[in-house]
Amino acid sequence: MGKRRRVAERRSRRRPVVVGGVIAVAAVGAGIGAWALFGGGEGEATASVAATGTARKTGPLTAREVTTAAKAFLTAWQHGDAAKAAAATDAPDAAKPLLTGYAKDAHIQDVTLTPGTREGGRLPFAVKGTVVFDDLSKPLAYDSALTVVRRESDGEPVVDWSPAVLHPELKDGDRLVTGEAGTPPVIALDRDGGELTTDTYPSLGPVLDGLREKYGKTAGGKAGIELRVVRGEAAKDDAESDEGDEAAELADKTLLELSEGTPGEVKTTLSPSLQKAAEQQVAARDRASVVVLRPSTGEILAVANSSHGFNTAFQGSLAPGSTMKVISASLLLEKGLASVNGPHPCPKYFTYGGWKFQNDDKFKIDGGTFKASFARSCNTAFISQAPELADDDLTKQAQQVFGLGLDNWAVGVPTFDGAVPVTSDAPMGAALIGQGLVRMNPLNMASVSATVKAGVFHQPYLVAPSVDDRTLATASRTMSAATLAQLRELMAYTADYGTAAEAMAGVGGDVGAKTGSAEVDNQKKPNGWFTAYRDDLAAAGVVQSGGHGGETAGPIVAALLRQGG
Repeated sequence: MGKRRRVAERRSRRRPVVVGGVIAVAAVGAGIGAWALFGGGEGEATASVAATGTARKTGPLTAREVTTAAKAFLTAWQHGDAAKAAAATDAPDAAKPLLTGYAKDAHIQDVTLTPGTREGGRLPFAVKGTVVFDDLSKPLAYDSALTVVRRESDGEPVVDWSPAVLHPELKDGDRLVTGEAGTPPVIALDRDGGELTTDTYPSLGPVLDGLREKYGKTAGGKAGIELRVVRGEAAKDDAESDEGDEAAELADKTLLELSEGTPGEVKTTLSPSLQKAAEQQVAARDRASVVVLRPSTGEILAVANSSHGFNTAFQGSLAPGSTMKVISASLLLEKGLASVNGPHPCPKYFTYGGWKFQNDDKFKIDGGTFKASFARSCNTAFISQAPELADDDLTKQAQQVFGLGLDNWAVGVPTFDGAVPVTSDAPMGAALIGQGLVRMNPLNMASVSATVKAGVFHQPYLVAPSVDDRTLATASRTMSAATLAQLRELMAYTADYGTAAEAMAGVGGDVGAKTGSAEVDNQKKPNGWFTAYRDDLAAAGVVQSGGHGGETAGPIVAALLRQGG
């Protein structure tokens, strides 16, 4: 784990330790032979006279101008003259701090720069040096390139500055730093004491990174010494905007390890057998994620994602579709707007707040009960009750009973804890069926089923709170006994006879389930959701762009419930 890139803790900005150093200047003669590789060029630049009467060079750059400008920059950089090298660029104020930090912060000495073959105004070059920190040293070598352009003010040839000239991994706002890694490595253990690695469990990468970030400094390990790219705010913001809502921020990157750290140990609640099964289940599908919990305690027994770069299962923010009807049904039951075997409308269409809602394939149930509507996942059965609800009723139910949307879970690694914002009119109606502005992930929806099974919300956790004296989140109230009994009956009937029956076939014991399909703009197929419980296990999964939840996420969840833990 010491060699993995790190994921930033939510709401934190790590600042690494930087120790000063002195650059060792390469002998002048070392660079002379390199510059012999530059070819000369014929032709001269033309000049124009601006309205001020000042001459400004114009026209295509000649080979001589390119090689002369490049030589001025590279020679100054090689000799450790940051000010002179920066002056040879079109952005000296931006270039100077990075060039200065190359020696002072990155501790790179004995620099040799060897130009390659020029292509127009672009010149590739090779960099060799030595990274020296205390009594440690290691050679460094990489390739980069620069481009010569005319300076805007006078047309003189200068290097077009960007941080990538210094090192191709650098973006605006980044720095090169050598020193202790931000956090020591950790060895993560499963609940039985076995080591958790990405070799055995490929999708656990983000989870292991999160454990290192959270517990590296307290688990008894020692940080290694690294040359790394420390990301600036601009680079992180650009990465998030490029990748969308689910993107993790651009992480710092290790370029060279001078010494390995000594890892500490962190024990998790993961079950090795369930984790292995979860990995196998999601590996067989594209964009699948799943979480398994123990309802009686909140312990997380398994977490897996098809995509190994982002932990959608814990940090995803997706519309949960009809799995949200578990929460909505509890609200309607509590308010007396529905009862399990009482008659309940399920029309083909229902208009609310100016939106016309319909059921999948435009079905309707004539003379049906609320149990039939829940089991078949009738949208209009829920939206038809929206006029009887206050704008904040669903938000309160999610927060106060199911512990969602308060951003206060302390799982042990970064998580998104669900969101059920207060809305009105059509968006409020859409929220009742898991569309609109409602956002969840498999961890959240597994917790919903766990709450129904246990009768009380237990905040999910991956690392026992006793390890670091964390305070787990609680819910401010529980459902009434009558509401809980009816909700369990609805989920049990759905597992046996409703949209979840096919997936749950063969899952014995005390079971309950709910399917969901969430429509997403510009996506041909909906995201398929499934949440269920069996005895003291609860699980939820999503397959993005997969289709109906009973056919896509359902088999994943049911397979893990059959296995048990």
